Amino acid sequence: MNLNIAVLPGDGIGPEIVEQALEVTKAVAEKFGHTLTYEFGLTGAVAIDKVGNPYPDETHALCMKSDAVLFGAIGDPRFDNNPNAKVRPEQGLLAMRKKLGLYANIRPLTMFKSLIHKSPLRQDLVEGVDFVCIRELTGGIYFGRPQGRAEDGDTAYDTCVYTREEVERILKLGFEFAGMRRKKLTVVDKANVLATSRLWREIAQEMAPSYPDIEVEYMFVDNAAMQIIQWPRNFDVLVTENMFGDILTDEASVISGSLGLLPSASVGIHTSVFEPIHGSYPQAAGKNIANPCATILSAAMMFDYAFGLKKEAALITEAVEQSIEQGIVTQELSKEKSYSTTEVGEWIVQYIKKH
Repeated sequence: MNLNIAVLPGDGIGPEIVEQALEVTKAVAEKFGHTLTYEFGLTGAVAIDKVGNPYPDETHALCMKSDAVLFGAIGDPRFDNNPNAKVRPEQGLLAMRKKLGLYANIRPLTMFKSLIHKSPLRQDLVEGVDFVCIRELTGGIYFGRPQGRAEDGDTAYDTCVYTREEVERILKLGFEFAGMRRKKLTVVDKANVLATSRLWREIAQEMAPSYPDIEVEYMFVDNAAMQIIQWPRNFDVLVTENMFGDILTDEASVISGSLGLLPSASVGIHTSVFEPIHGSYPQAAGKNIANPCATILSAAMMFDYAFGLKKEAALITEAVEQSIEQGIVTQELSKEKSYSTTEVGEWIVQYIKKH
């Protein structure tokens, strides 16, 4: 099989972690007899510096002609600390989602047994946690218009907008994922306050009879935020709108004990994007200390979702699990000896070659 991917390293630690994920991808492709072709593109602050646009047209063309996108991270303190900046790295991410039609972000959360002690929650709460958050990506308050500030500068406004089509397609994905897992779907909204949430709940109730084997529960977002911490094992698949999903997935991510372990996939109309959930971590850039595992696991999701190659995806996941079991981890996961970004990546590559 020919695997044609776009590689977007981005900012901060992005180039370092993507390099390791790419090496893993090469090793898996070689082991299973696939042909790998890839090309690099600019996005984020580095793209602003070079061409003045955080998601250049050339990068979009590259993504469109590729079968999948392996993405690092974007963000730079120069822009974070300048509220008057007219162009920001994060605008590149939003533009990529919109132009590629990436309407769903899929974030699995599973616990690594050897790292349960790293979770901020009690062991009895987190053992066996295994759920997926599906977040709508291209609608809601992040994209709604009008948006801006009044002429006097003292009033600001954002508009939350959803259409039936947007809600139906993300809920359909949620029902389908639940059907492949433990057949429980939690629809998260704020229907007691927001008109958009009432539309979400109405459509979910209309669709539910078409999936008679799926248990559907409806939960207000504030309650969901509490229950993710109190009873995380109760969840199977959660589906929700853009801003709620942004917040809940970050909350859920800390359960694992490390942001450096959690991958994600953004899927939709055109090319899917696979990326770690963490940010660009600029303080660690160039120090060879960042955990590459979330990006490597994102490459596993790429083999599974973009190419339908489940054995290849499973081997990558197994290699990461073994690296953690054997203590081949970066400093934030280590009690004693720690390893560099490249050492962790190289160990995982060697495991793949031997198994």
